[in-house]
Amino acid sequence: MNRRDLLKNIGLTAGTVALSAVGAVTTEAAAKPFKKKQVLRIAHITDIHMRPELDAPNRFRKCLELIRKHKVDFFLNGGDTIYAADYGNITRERVNEQWNIWHELRKEFNKYEMYSCLGNHDMWWAAPDKNDAMYGKDYVVQQLNIPHRYYSFDKKGWHFVVLDSNNKNAGSLDDEQRDWLEKDLAALPAGTPTLLMSHYPLLAACCYMDGGGMHTDYKYLVNLFYKHKEKVKTCISGHIHLLDNVVYNNVQYCCNGALSGFWWEDGDKNSAGKGYCQQTPPGYAIIDLFDDGTMHNAYHPHSF
Repeated sequence: MNRRDLLKNIGLTAGTVALSAVGAVTTEAAAKPFKKKQVLRIAHITDIHMRPELDAPNRFRKCLELIRKHKVDFFLNGGDTIYAADYGNITRERVNEQWNIWHELRKEFNKYEMYSCLGNHDMWWAAPDKNDAMYGKDYVVQQLNIPHRYYSFDKKGWHFVVLDSNNKNAGSLDDEQRDWLEKDLAALPAGTPTLLMSHYPLLAACCYMDGGGMHTDYKYLVNLFYKHKEKVKTCISGHIHLLDNVVYNNVQYCCNGALSGFWWEDGDKNSAGKGYCQQTPPGYAIIDLFDDGTMHNAYHPHSF
């Protein structure tokens, strides 16, 4: 047998084996079908930046009408709920004005549970002193009606972790929170699908379009998630006002665009359209979670 005939026979044999293997898998899958079941539908809204200007409250109401049509189970709010309290020139009156608008709007969809995290613009650091009731994170925790600056909860077989990214190094966890997160993940039963929400992206590509803004301790987080790779399934964030989706070590990282787009404004010379932040339109995400630990993140642009 010459070399050409030998190779031809080897190729035919290999092809036969491959076809048999594919056939066997297909037959087995057909014999034991598995249909995953959707267990939760969530609205992820982030970077609302609520303000009295530019008719932002009424425009927000229109967004809510669109979200209601998706028949979501609850809301995840990714931070920067108000326009800005963190600058040095922000007065007490201005902070109260922004939060009061938010509270009035919240009443209009209070039948939905909302789980929020702290955004970097939510805290009033310009208070006269640290003993002022409105100073810092504790006041924002009260305004958002959340149990703590970081916390976790469970729903329909899924575990949810809400992180506080606003620490000494912007976009990082402090030591206290690291210790808590490690214990929280370790205590979960094996295979519990887990979604983490942060304001700053834990891992993202869009940060390179914005000149930064990703968690500075991403290596620590990636290593921790790999340790719990049978649990940690997805991480969602905002902050950048840009949209991307990164998969690393089978963890899906979704950075969703801002509900306010270009802070409710028309945009600048880099905007691809009215209200866009660069090439990302204002919008919200609808997240479907399934009983097999998978998820689907769909971003829905809205027009002003």
